Amino acid sequence: MPPASKKTAYHHGDLRESLLSAASRIIRETGIEGLSLRKLAEQVGVSRTAPYHHFKDKNALLCAIAEGGFLQIQSHIATLLADDLHTGSITNKTQAYRSYIRGYIDFAAENPEVYDLMFGRTIWKHAQVTEELRKTAYDTFQRDLQIVKALQKDKILPPEEDSLRFAQVVWGTLHGIARLVIDGVYADTSHIEEMCECAANLFIQSDTQEPSTL
Repeated sequence: MPPASKKTAYHHGDLRESLLSAASRIIRETGIEGLSLRKLAEQVGVSRTAPYHHFKDKNALLCAIAEGGFLQIQSHIATLLADDLHTGSITNKTQAYRSYIRGYIDFAAENPEVYDLMFGRTIWKHAQVTEELRKTAYDTFQRDLQIVKALQKDKILPPEEDSLRFAQVVWGTLHGIARLVIDGVYADTSHIEEMCECAANLFIQSDTQEPSTL
């Protein structure tokens, strides 16, 4: 029996992931303007109508790429903070939070096109957000909020500040640094490291200490 052709070899879920991967590569190389469902089909090697089984239009495709970016950030948060937030020492929690700040900036710098979709006007300003993207973005921020609450409980972050507003300020600060890096205003690695450390120092209470064992 001859092997399946490229156009018929994909399982349903595999094709969707292949389309997303190829679309991300296209926008990395040519920008959003260079992406179309027709070009995407050609890149993956499927019929011109195949992408429409997964994405009704280009906007839906862009929203799915942005959603994948938020899921990557969620995975990053879970990897860095999950254990330390619940069982780690004050020192470990503080260091994990510093790593989270640097990790956020690194993600933006390494995935500028995806980051632009996640937070840029292409999707959000024109109210073309899919419900899936809206929910994933909301869930990501809720995880950030829970981190703030947990660290406030340990007095690593200022407990007197409103948790929601503090989480918004943290995100606003990191987003600002990320934009400066993406836009090329700051490209020196040492400067980025210093800015991340400065941000962490501003957020973390300087008198945080391990509880006495006496």
